Amino acid sequence: MKKLLFKTLARINKIIFPSYSKKQLDLSKASKIQLIIIGWRYFVTTNAID
Repeated sequence: MKKLLFKTLARINKIIFPSYSKKQLDLSKASKIQLIIIGWRYFVTTNAID
């Protein structure tokens, strides 16, 4: 159940949030909002894989 929830969230994240790796964003120059989005996507992705 938990894994299904995170897989669904990962698909939603892929559609809604931008991919900063494709834009070659420098993490040292990222704003707080961008860092929060990166952290959220990382959290969801790692939980969807487990």
